[in-house]
Amino acid sequence: MKITLEDLFNIPTAIIYNPDGYKPLSRVVIDSRKVVKNSLFVAIKGEKFDGHDFVYEAIKNGAKAILINKRKFKKFNNINLPVIAVDDTILAFGQLANVWRKKINARVIGITGSNGKTTTKEILSTLLSEKFNVVKTEANNNNHIGVPLTIFNANDQTEILILEQGTNHFGEIEYTSKISEPDFGLITNIGDSHLEFLINREGVYKEKSSLLFYTDKNSGNVFINVDDPILNEHKNDFQNVKTFGFTKDANFKGEVVEITDEGKTKIKIDYIKKSFTTDLPILGESNAKNFLAAFAIAKTLGLTNNDIQKAVKKLSAPHGRLEVIKTKNALIIDDTYNASPISIEAAINVIRTIKTYKNKIAILGDVYELGKQTKKIHKELSKLFYENEEIIVLTIGEMMKYLHKELKKKKIKTIHFNERDELNLYLKYEEVENSVILIKGSRGMKMEEFLNTLKTRLL
Repeated sequence: MKITLEDLFNIPTAIIYNPDGYKPLSRVVIDSRKVVKNSLFVAIKGEKFDGHDFVYEAIKNGAKAILINKRKFKKFNNINLPVIAVDDTILAFGQLANVWRKKINARVIGITGSNGKTTTKEILSTLLSEKFNVVKTEANNNNHIGVPLTIFNANDQTEILILEQGTNHFGEIEYTSKISEPDFGLITNIGDSHLEFLINREGVYKEKSSLLFYTDKNSGNVFINVDDPILNEHKNDFQNVKTFGFTKDANFKGEVVEITDEGKTKIKIDYIKKSFTTDLPILGESNAKNFLAAFAIAKTLGLTNNDIQKAVKKLSAPHGRLEVIKTKNALIIDDTYNASPISIEAAINVIRTIKTYKNKIAILGDVYELGKQTKKIHKELSKLFYENEEIIVLTIGEMMKYLHKELKKKKIKTIHFNERDELNLYLKYEEVENSVILIKGSRGMKMEEFLNTLKTRLL
């Protein structure tokens, strides 16, 4: 598998200098530090760095060809290597990723959704690794640059390529789906995420459904969560549909049979006149839903129940997503990676189910990217709590003060902190023993600071 000279000429705006010196290359990289022999280095301008500033370093590290923006060509016209000049290096990077995607024999799975996409991806990867050579999205590489990067990680040995596809603006999912041409498409759910740009849930569906339409266009399998009213409403829009859910009839019908005192679930799944039951080692009903989605794809790809049972024992929560940290006399639930109204509800439900600790504490930070509905949604988070519920809610952030005020009306013990130092002091010295402690907030709230305070004290 190599990028040929013909592949480069097929980039619509490409002008190729020194083409006679070009030999097919097996690696495409955008980080000069990751250049190895036979690499094509693509210079991309990001928020913090411009790849054009690292072209000579990439050559020093062994790059055999350079892809740059035409406007920068004068700076590099002395390079005695093949130089590909294009109008837009990010767009060309995506076009090359689509070329690479066509070369690999792997089946491509695209996953998006307002909540649970990373956890579903990790569960699915663990399941499918029992039978296949799997490449998946790593870290947070789920955007217009991350998806192409992940595609380039696949090679001729890859059998399954799992792509997490994120978005916060209209057109991103369409762009990455055109590049990835998925064989399987899954939306976990439609929630109040990125409303600052996507406006409302209908806007969220409009954006994310591009994944399903491009899967359908590719004659692939579309997986529909029938528990989600918006997704269920559109299930007949596609050809090869497989449904999954807990509340309605579906091809893969789930049931939470039991929730242990530790908050873990036993799940039963009925499908094609058969059933499968397992104990999940990860917390919460939300993860049971994520598992059901992954199970539906795994069975469609031919995994046996025995394969899946073996894989279940290897499951663990992704970092910062309902991740359990046990201490001598408390249980910390690290859900600091990000936040949305749906994921806050799921996390609160998790700490309710854990009965092995007397007290429950929720440390909540602002939810970002909710647009004009920000204040309203933060106030409405109070609906997630019962009147007089025995839970301590510690809030921080400009918007969480509105939740704090609503919780006081419901006679729930709550403290709002205007300063981060004040919350850190509370966590250092106030009584938090014999408690299950949830920490959650949007990425920009840097809630891991409070997690580290607790870990320093309790571990």
